[in-house]
Amino acid sequence: METRELRYFVAVAEELHFGRAAQRLMISQPPLSRAIQQLERRLGVILLDRGARTIALTEAGSVLLHEARVALEAVEAAERRTRHAAASPFRVRLATKAGAAKELLSRLLDSYAADPSAAAIEVLLCGPGEPENLLRSGRADVALLQLPYDLTAGLETEELHTEQQVLVLPAAHPLASRGQLSITEVRTIPGLPLPRWPGPDGSYPEGAGPQVRDFTQLIQLIMLGRACALLPESLGTTLGDDYAVLPVPDAAAVITVMAWPAHSKSRAVADLVSAALRLFSGS
Repeated sequence: METRELRYFVAVAEELHFGRAAQRLMISQPPLSRAIQQLERRLGVILLDRGARTIALTEAGSVLLHEARVALEAVEAAERRTRHAAASPFRVRLATKAGAAKELLSRLLDSYAADPSAAAIEVLLCGPGEPENLLRSGRADVALLQLPYDLTAGLETEELHTEQQVLVLPAAHPLASRGQLSITEVRTIPGLPLPRWPGPDGSYPEGAGPQVRDFTQLIQLIMLGRACALLPESLGTTLGDDYAVLPVPDAAAVITVMAWPAHSKSRAVADLVSAALRLFSGS
C-alpha cells in the first residue's frame, strides 16, 4: 500500500462522503473513487458499504482506518526526526509537563551539562498528555513521563523516581484536618469532584468533575472549592496555605520515567538517558 492511498482512504473513512473527502484532499472525486477501488482490489476486501445516499465502513474498513492512522503518524514522525537529525547545531528536545518533576529535571540538566560533550537541551514545557504525544509524533526526542498518568506502550523507558500521591483540597474544607484519606473516600467527597483531563485525542472522559487543561487552572479550581485532585507528592509540597495536602496511602505510586522511541539511534539521547540513570540510581 502507498501512503497516498492510505491518506485517501482515511479522508473518505472520516468524512463518509466522497465529495467532502475530495474537497479535503483538494482533488476531484473520480480519481479518489478509483484509488479506493484499486485499494480494495489489491487487498481483496470491501472497505466501504456504498449505499444510494450514504456510505459506511465495513469491519475491514474500520481495521484499516485504525492501522492507516498509525502508519501515517509513523511516517510523519519519521520525517520530523530525519529533518531534526540534520539540523545544525543539533539539540535534544526534552518534553515534560510544566510543573512536574521540577527538582528532578533541574538536577538532570545540571548534571548532563557538566559533560563537555553534552548536546544542547531544548526543554518543551507542555500540558498533561502532551509530552507523550510530542514524543510519539517526532516533535520531541525524549520525555519525562509519569505513570500511571501517561502511557508508555511502544516506548523504551527507564525509571528515575517513585513517589506517593497526595490529595489536594481547599484548606478550609472540613476534611482538611484528617490525617489521611483512602482512595475510596477521595472519589466520593461531596461537592469536590476529581478533575477530568483530556485524553490523547483531546476529548474528555465522562464524569461530574470539571474539565481541566493545565496545572494552573486546576489549582485555581481547588482554591475556589470546585474540585480536589490527586497529585504527585512533590507537586503538593509546592502549594501555599490556601491548600490542604493529605496522604492517600492506597493510591497508586507515581513513577517518573525517561522515555524515548524504541528505534531511536541518537547518541545524544543515549548519553542523556545514561546521565539520568547515573544520577538517580546512585551508580
